[in-house]
Amino acid sequence: MFLWIFCLLPVCIAQEPVSIKVDVSLVNVAFIVRDGAGALASGLGKEDIEIYEDGVKQDVRFFGRSADTPLSLAVLLDVSGSQDHFIKQHNHDLERFLGAALSRRDQALAVCFGNHLRLVSDFSNSPQAVMEAVARFGKGDRHYPELDPDETRAGGTALFDAVHAVATGKLGAVAGGRQAILLFSDGEDNSSAHDLMDAIADAQNVDAPIYTVRYTEPSRHGRLTSRNRYGIKEMERLARETGGAAFDAAQQGVGESLKQVAEELRSIYDIGYVSNNPARDGSFRKVSIRVKRPGYVARSKTGYFAK
Repeated sequence: MFLWIFCLLPVCIAQEPVSIKVDVSLVNVAFIVRDGAGALASGLGKEDIEIYEDGVKQDVRFFGRSADTPLSLAVLLDVSGSQDHFIKQHNHDLERFLGAALSRRDQALAVCFGNHLRLVSDFSNSPQAVMEAVARFGKGDRHYPELDPDETRAGGTALFDAVHAVATGKLGAVAGGRQAILLFSDGEDNSSAHDLMDAIADAQNVDAPIYTVRYTEPSRHGRLTSRNRYGIKEMERLARETGGAAFDAAQQGVGESLKQVAEELRSIYDIGYVSNNPARDGSFRKVSIRVKRPGYVARSKTGYFAK
């Protein structure tokens, strides 16, 4: 961005104002840290962290924990045909999570998506209000605003479009605080105008980690199909590239998984630096964080596009 500073000198003769043009390329990165035992690490300071862009160490301009800053959470619920058997479980798991994770200063929205993206609840700090809206949708109420309408979608699941819509729209309009996306799906997109890399880049751009909770229905023989395996990889990559985490509802227990998500969202660190590469050429910049304490590991988005 460009900052213009005008200095008017107190002299008797009128003078032209002096203008200074400063080009600032500020990069924000949210991250969590776990120690050698896998526990979330608290009490780290700026001196414990180094951050690199494309392998080059960067000068840290600010550092802090965001536990005391408000959270804006976008919940994306897959309501396509492949998730019919899991809708009630989605809602049960989500209700418990919101009750435990949201404080009065936090806010959450809910989007139900299949072939259409419905904003069933705009930002609210009331878990009950969010769940009541989701319940009304489940009973057939479709009188909700549609995000990113597209009549050309031919399939039944526009997962990537859903991520794109909330990242570039609702989350992109939030000023300050923590942001995150919680996605319930099997990961099998067959309808989006946007692709996987678009969804990842959009979430990286607003520094919103994606936490994926995967409900996959295998074939009648109990085996994963090629479509199942595709969905697994897509959900894992959405999480990995944005600094979130991927969970399998069948293997890990959703209650414990969402408890982990809530704990991480309260343990996020923030770091900011001015990139030593001022070019805005659209290229991907790889970001990595190193913790100086032995055994400690940081997790964040893998980078960003310098648009």
